[in-house]
Amino acid sequence: MAFTKLNPHTKHREFSGLPGAIGITIGLPILITFFALVTNETYSLQGINLDIPAIVAQLPQSKQAWIELCFNKSCWIVYLSWFFVLVGLDHILPGKIMHGVELRDGTRLEYKINGMAMSSTLIVLILGRLYQSEGYYLPELQFIYDNQLELTIVTIIFSFMLAVFVYLISFIPLRKPNGFKTNERVLSVNGNTGNPIYDWFIGRELNPRIGNWDIKLFCELRPGMLLWLLINLSCIHQQYHTNNGQVTDSLILVNVLQAFYIFDGVLNEDGLLTMIDVTTDGFGFMLSFGDLAWVPWAYSLQARYLTIPGNEIILGKFNLCLILAIKIIGFYIFRSANKQKSDFRQGKLNHLKSIPTKTGSKLLIDGWWGLSQHINYLGDWLIGWSWCLPTGFQTPLTYFYVVYFGSLLLHRQIRDDAKCAGKYGKDWEEYKKRVPYKIIPYVY
Repeated sequence: MAFTKLNPHTKHREFSGLPGAIGITIGLPILITFFALVTNETYSLQGINLDIPAIVAQLPQSKQAWIELCFNKSCWIVYLSWFFVLVGLDHILPGKIMHGVELRDGTRLEYKINGMAMSSTLIVLILGRLYQSEGYYLPELQFIYDNQLELTIVTIIFSFMLAVFVYLISFIPLRKPNGFKTNERVLSVNGNTGNPIYDWFIGRELNPRIGNWDIKLFCELRPGMLLWLLINLSCIHQQYHTNNGQVTDSLILVNVLQAFYIFDGVLNEDGLLTMIDVTTDGFGFMLSFGDLAWVPWAYSLQARYLTIPGNEIILGKFNLCLILAIKIIGFYIFRSANKQKSDFRQGKLNHLKSIPTKTGSKLLIDGWWGLSQHINYLGDWLIGWSWCLPTGFQTPLTYFYVVYFGSLLLHRQIRDDAKCAGKYGKDWEEYKKRVPYKIIPYVY
């Protein structure tokens, strides 16, 4: 394994190194498979006492049955068609060209931003199918709902395959540098340890590409996010056709809130170009699985739960408005805090207090950012609560997202603290004295 000046040896290991990488690689696929087993028509997820033997009994009992589950021909055809049609649309739909941050080799990659065109195309296709349908019945949505377990397995296997693919191509020198100072690929600062399992997991190459098509940016906001939308719609479709044309306000609310989040993310994809996922993290199994399997099947848990007969919840106007208020407050904090930081970096808010640093940049300690170091995380977390509250309090499992996401935000905060401590030194220590709370003002 060669380590160069451009791609130095990675010394720090995330997630406790190899044991954590193996644990996540095995554990999270098992977890979303478990979600598929407990959110179906056979086993109703209710209460806090889970009948584990009944859940296990749903699993295939023979080698042949496992093979049929993992390699269901119809599900593979549908998913591969979904993935590669989106790839095709990503190439042909119009969009604006933007540049990412400067890489260690001095270059800035070009990205095609066409979330608006992609989202509009999907909406038009869904509305067109509804217009053509009889009684608003769409076999495509019914297929998704009826094959949740099979499609979950397909996305898991495909994410493994994609992670292997990008790991292998990371060893192939760039044939046409095209402005690069070297034909050496830019690797992730986290994924060049020399351990093949860990590097495959965390992501060896920073921005794996086929030509000018960026695999990481595509996966971040395309196949998984939009599949999440379709899974939620399949739940409304199922309840509508099994409940005499009626859909509960709780299921509608979850769909509306999560659809808003999905389209907000897709329509503002240019913001990803400065986020840690794109600028720092490599694309390996962690992001491949997270984007393609984890997001659609873990984030749709609330809608799938509410669709199970017996789990229907009628919120009423008061509870519905209360949950909407939590969503609005969370979104306002998240969006306005991020905009304030962006405007400050562009020199638009020079009246706000800040700390100058040895790097020449300034650390904002006023406005939203005087309340906590990551006040935007608080807003994001409140948004997650608004997704879970419509499920009531029948089971703690539907609150999995806020626990998981809270842990993820804490991990991000720790990573950011370590990164900033190395970058700013004593200036960062002074900053933490001025802004002591990490996420929740006056609490943590």
